[in-house]
Amino acid sequence: MNDTESLDLVLRALGLHVMQREAAAAVVQAERENWGYQRFLQHLTEREAAERLTRKVDGLLKRAEIPREFTLAGMDQAKVPEKPRRLLPTLLSGDFVRRGDNLLCFGLPGRGKSFYCGALARELVHQHQMKIWFVPAYKLVSQLLAAKSAHELPQLLEKLGKFDAIHLDDIGYVQHSADEMEVLFTFLAERHQQQKTIMLTSNLVFSEWDRVFKSPMTAMAAVDRLVHRASILEFSRDKSHREEAAEQRQET
Repeated sequence: MNDTESLDLVLRALGLHVMQREAAAAVVQAERENWGYQRFLQHLTEREAAERLTRKVDGLLKRAEIPREFTLAGMDQAKVPEKPRRLLPTLLSGDFVRRGDNLLCFGLPGRGKSFYCGALARELVHQHQMKIWFVPAYKLVSQLLAAKSAHELPQLLEKLGKFDAIHLDDIGYVQHSADEMEVLFTFLAERHQQQKTIMLTSNLVFSEWDRVFKSPMTAMAAVDRLVHRASILEFSRDKSHREEAAEQRQET
């Protein structure tokens, strides 16, 4: 066995598949450009690290289930209200997630709050490799209720606790039963105890949350846990983005 074959076997055994794949070409380039040993090794390790990072981010994004259209590049920041626009660079640092703070976004339907949170969540995955899950409130409630019926609610809550942030979208958009709201409150209380972030969007201001939880006391307790460590943003526009888009199509 020659040196090249021996190196190939060692890299494969160590799971350094990118270095294994590119070693031969890197040797040729190094000899042609008169690289030193340090540059040669740095070239191969950087390629290995870059591809591993790409695979990791792709996997995190797949698990995050963020709608594909929610991207920072696709956000028209001129249409984002002033406070959310000014706060965006700070939020993109990811420090609020590391602290376990919440991000609460309110506004009528179509004002861009879900897009804003979703685009932010995507960047937190890309830039900081955070574990995030985007989930409509009705879907989460359904899963929590099914877990409770199967006597597996603690296990599900433990699993959800592994996410750095959960983007709970459109809470209050659909009214739920008392049983469903009970498990939702349990989820909110558990996240608060774990000091894990919730990124929440709602078309209902807090004073209307007794419509969600069916009980003013439960609503007050839920709000208290959410706002304990939170940034609160309002998305107020005269017309929704969909209404504006429809008017533009008519004009053209």
